[in-house]
Amino acid sequence: MKALFSLLENSEYCVVLTGAGVSTFSGIPDFRGRSGVYNKFDADLIFSIDHFNKDPAYFYAHSKSFIYDLEHRQPSIVHSVLSKLEEKGIIKAIITQNIDMLHQKAGSKNVIEVHGSPQEHVCLACGKKYSYEYIAELLKAEGFPLCNECGGLVKPDIVFYGEMLRQDTIEKAIQESSKADLMLVLGSTLVVQPAASLPLYTIENGGELVIVNDMKTPLDGYAKRLYDDLGDVFISVAEYFDIDP
Repeated sequence: MKALFSLLENSEYCVVLTGAGVSTFSGIPDFRGRSGVYNKFDADLIFSIDHFNKDPAYFYAHSKSFIYDLEHRQPSIVHSVLSKLEEKGIIKAIITQNIDMLHQKAGSKNVIEVHGSPQEHVCLACGKKYSYEYIAELLKAEGFPLCNECGGLVKPDIVFYGEMLRQDTIEKAIQESSKADLMLVLGSTLVVQPAASLPLYTIENGGELVIVNDMKTPLDGYAKRLYDDLGDVFISVAEYFDIDP
């Protein structure tokens, strides 16, 4: 752990990449972990844009337990410590693959959501926008939301499989990764592109890589340090930097 503390203290531009493993501490299941969503139902189908257009009820029914109950979820020690490290100027940006908005709930400011966010929903027919809170409340009583203006299908501003990622978001993530002299990869298996390639921009520009994940990743061989327990790591980081999570 002393090696990690030293890397953080000496870093001038530390960037963090977070995956679903970070949110498991908040009770949100990950996708490819030992108890992940993929072991319970077809997550690829849930987030398929083609299937959403054919049967939106499938998405809304299966995502209630990990997207539309976020008012009951609280940031984990990882979210909280990252927020405090940003306040201290140690972390400059958080790039997240997650769609649970818990980094913002913890107080982090510079958060890049590469897969979008359910904070906003849009009618695919007329473009009317709806808040997360409005849709979440609506789903408690109805099967799936339809636009109250035109009756069109309402979709969260999440990038589904089969959709293009927002170019400006990806460019910003690449810029931050390229500037980083240290990247922490937390709770990601690094298999979903293009986020999985972001650490390579750090490495190619002379930066160091630290990976904390309970499963092997394709980039383990590039890492300066490897850890397998997020909880233990962030308890230690909180103690060292005198952070009350």
